[in-house]
Amino acid sequence: MQQVEKTKSSKSLLVSMRGITKRFAGVPANDNIDLELRAGEIHALLGENGAGKSTLMNILYGLYSADAGQIFVDGQLVSIRSPKDAIRLGIGMVHQNFQLVDTVTVAENIILGLKTDRPLLLDLDKACAKIDALSNSYGLRVNASAKVEQLSMGERQRVEIVKALYRGARILILDEPTSVLTPQEGEELFKLIRSMAQEGKTIVLITHKLPEVMAVSDKVTILRHGKVVANLDTVRTNPGECAEYMVGRELSLEESKREPLHSENTVLELRDVCALNDKGMQGVKDISLSLKASEILGIAGVAGNGQTELAEVIVGLRKATQGEIFFQGTNVTNRSPAKIIESGIRYIPEDRMGSGIIPDFSIADNLVLEKRQKSPFSKNRMLNQKAIEENAAGLIKEYDIAAPSPDVSARTLSGGNLQKLLLAKVLSGNPKVLIACQPTAGLDVGASQFIRRRLEYEAAQGVGILLISGDLNELLSLSDRIAVMYEGKITGIVQPSETQIQQIGLLMGGISE
Repeated sequence: MQQVEKTKSSKSLLVSMRGITKRFAGVPANDNIDLELRAGEIHALLGENGAGKSTLMNILYGLYSADAGQIFVDGQLVSIRSPKDAIRLGIGMVHQNFQLVDTVTVAENIILGLKTDRPLLLDLDKACAKIDALSNSYGLRVNASAKVEQLSMGERQRVEIVKALYRGARILILDEPTSVLTPQEGEELFKLIRSMAQEGKTIVLITHKLPEVMAVSDKVTILRHGKVVANLDTVRTNPGECAEYMVGRELSLEESKREPLHSENTVLELRDVCALNDKGMQGVKDISLSLKASEILGIAGVAGNGQTELAEVIVGLRKATQGEIFFQGTNVTNRSPAKIIESGIRYIPEDRMGSGIIPDFSIADNLVLEKRQKSPFSKNRMLNQKAIEENAAGLIKEYDIAAPSPDVSARTLSGGNLQKLLLAKVLSGNPKVLIACQPTAGLDVGASQFIRRRLEYEAAQGVGILLISGDLNELLSLSDRIAVMYEGKITGIVQPSETQIQQIGLLMGGISE
C-alpha cells in the first residue's frame, strides 16, 4: 500500500520534521519520517505497537536524539537535545505514566526544576496565582495547594497539562490520554483539547483508539513499521480505512455482542473479601461476586481502584485480610499461587514482561513454565526437549505468534505477539477459571481482535472469565455482566444490554445507582 497524502491546510506551519530516522540495535524505529504540525490543529498519530509513534514524539520532545533528519520550528532549523530545549521552543508532553511527585503539592510539582528570581526560596504565592489563572482560563479545575497523592487520575492529568502550559507550551503532545479516565472525564478532556486548538495551540494525540481519532482530531498520520503510510484529513476518512492502513490489510471493526451462554454452575465465588494494597491501605473492600461457567464477568473502573489487587488476591499473589474465596465449592482463600494454578484458576497479568513471562527464556521454555516437571515435558527428572519444541511449534501456529523460531527469547517479541505468547501459555493449561487483567491494553487492532475472539472461544468451552479492562467498549461487547469498582468497592453490577456507557462512567466515578 502506497503512502497516501490527503491533507492541505492554510494554517501556519509550526513544526516540520524531515527525514527523521532512529534505530535501536540497528533496527529502524523511525525510517525517514516527514511530519508537519500546524497551529490550531489536533493531529492524531496512529499505528500498531512498535510502529514508531512514541519514538517520533520522544525525539520532538528531546528524550531521544534522531540518527538522521532535521526539525524546524517556526521555520528555523533547531537542535532539540533535551526536554529543556523542547520546552524553550514551546513544546510540552504529557506522558501516559504521569511524571509527578506524589508527596508534594500541585504547585511544587509544576514549578519543579524551573528557575526562580529567589534561588533559596520558592515563590509559591506567585506560582499559585499563575496556576489559578491558567486553570480558570481553560476550565481545568486544579487545586494548586493539594498534594498529588490526594488527586484522582483525571485530576493528575489536568496537573500535567497545566504544568506544560505553565512552561509556555504551544505544542502539546498527549500520549494515550484517556487510558486512565472515565468516559465523562474523557469528554471533558476532548472539550479542553478543542478549546486549546481554537486558541491556536497545536495538539498531538497519540492513541490506538480509532473512535477518539474520529471524534476529536483534524488530521491523522498513520505509521506502520516505522514509516508514514498515510496522511489524512479526519473528515475525509473513516475508522475502517485507518485500521487498514495501520495493519496493512482489510480489517473488520464490527464489534458484535456475543450471545450469553447460560450456566447454573458457579465456578468462582467471593464472599466479603478484603485485601491491602502495596501502601498497606485497604485496596479491596468487602467484595462479593460470583462467576458461572461460560460467563464473562467484566470488571470496569479507572486504573488504581482495586482491580489489580482483586485479581491478585484471587490467584494467591496477595493475602485476603477478610472474607473467603471458593473455587467450584472448595475454599481456596490464601492458598499459594502454585496451588491455585493446580486447582484450575489461571491468570493473565497486566504486566506481561514483569510477571507474565520470563523475558530471557525462549518462547518454547516460557510455554511450559508451569509444566516443565510433568509428562511429556519431563522424564526421570530430565527435560524432554523434543516434546517442549513440538508443544511450542503447535501453539505458535494456533495462536498466530510471529516469531522466527521457538528458540528465540521472549523479549524479542512485539507487544501483540508477547500477549499471544502469554495467552497460549495460560490457556494451554486448560483452566476452569481465567482471570484476564487488561488483556488488550496497548495492543493494535489486529492483535486485540485475536485476543477477544479467543476469550469468546474459551467461554464457549465452559471457562468462567473475569475480564478486567479499561476499555469500556470491549467490556460492553464481551461481558455478560459488568461489575464497576471505585476505591476498592463494587459500586454497581449492570447488564450491558440494558446500560448506557455514561451510567458506567458515573459508577466509575463513585456515584452508585
